[in-house]
Amino acid sequence: MNPSILLIGCFDTKGDVFSCLRAAILAKGESVITVNTGVLGTTTAFQVDIDADEVAQAANYTLDELRQKKDRGLAIDVMGRGAAVIVRQLIEAGRIKGVVGMGGGGGTFIALAAMQSVPFGIPKLCLTTLAAKDLSRQIGQKDIILMSSVVDIAGLNSLIRPLIEQAAAAICAMASVKAVSAGTASGRIAISMFGNTTACVDQCTSLLQKQGYEVLAFHATGVGGKTMESLITDGFFDAVLDITTTELADDLCNGICSAGPNRLMAAAHAGIPAVIVPGCLDMVNFGHPDTVPVQYKNRMLYSWAPDVTLMRTDEAENKELGVRFAQKVNQSIGPVTVVLPLNGLSQIDAEGGVFYRPYLDSTLFEAIKDNLSKYIPLVESSMHINDDVFSELVVKTLIRLLERR
Repeated sequence: MNPSILLIGCFDTKGDVFSCLRAAILAKGESVITVNTGVLGTTTAFQVDIDADEVAQAANYTLDELRQKKDRGLAIDVMGRGAAVIVRQLIEAGRIKGVVGMGGGGGTFIALAAMQSVPFGIPKLCLTTLAAKDLSRQIGQKDIILMSSVVDIAGLNSLIRPLIEQAAAAICAMASVKAVSAGTASGRIAISMFGNTTACVDQCTSLLQKQGYEVLAFHATGVGGKTMESLITDGFFDAVLDITTTELADDLCNGICSAGPNRLMAAAHAGIPAVIVPGCLDMVNFGHPDTVPVQYKNRMLYSWAPDVTLMRTDEAENKELGVRFAQKVNQSIGPVTVVLPLNGLSQIDAEGGVFYRPYLDSTLFEAIKDNLSKYIPLVESSMHINDDVFSELVVKTLIRLLERR
């Protein structure tokens, strides 16, 4: 069976517009699987493959329950979660080559929730009234395209019809694109970076590319870390060189670059080879100086850019970061090694740098060593994180893990 375009939406109130979208996709020569997420009913305008009762059941509810409660927010949440389960099942069965949805506030939320189950590379498009709003939380780290509906999706008219036709053309064209191999025989490696670790990451990238690896760098700004973790979970990478784990510090101190509590967990659970470095754990990121929380106003602060204020982590924070770092790494089910750059964690944590405080770094290192499992190798290097010798060390360590695997 050839994979199809998945059409997801509230067919109870918007059956006519979804009928138009379905017809436009079929006219392009693609097959369609339809999923109804509307709790008020269904449509007879076209064949519904998976109706709303099945979607609700996938989230452990019944339609009768949702209708009786008359709680719109609950209904949207349930149908979004249920749709995500259904979509995941279809993806795992190899039945989906692209996903398209339409909606206003509720329909958009449900469609984007469902698209969270779709891995990177399978096109995802949502024609929505909310395209101009900040939907970063709903989109997350997924490669979802938002297309503005201009008018409300409340019936067919001379404005919405051509946009529906364009949405159909877009999802069909994207779904027809064949993945092109990068042409590297060795594999793909994820690497985390920051401005303060750029020298290290650039050198590591060069060394790995010479070994035939494709290297993809992720800026450790919160979104970057989450995206890297998401792609690791999707099986996109063969190994991880996590040079810049600074997002842990922002998670601890409510900085602007937190990647959430699950940072470092994807590689640990995936079991792929990983070399992990506590890069830039000497700093927490805030915005403009006047945005630094009041409790931190008297701390050691440095203006990295007009809109980026860095705060030096203190002794208590470094101790806690060391514990958290080790506890996360301890959950690794695959080959992993921790490497400590004893002469500095960042560009400004070098001798003469504004954050150079060896005793604070020592607190971090000791906490990591005290809490790291005895079964996980730990390498202590006398180098600074941006020294070429350190880059060579971590690359050699990662390649050894890959070869052993």
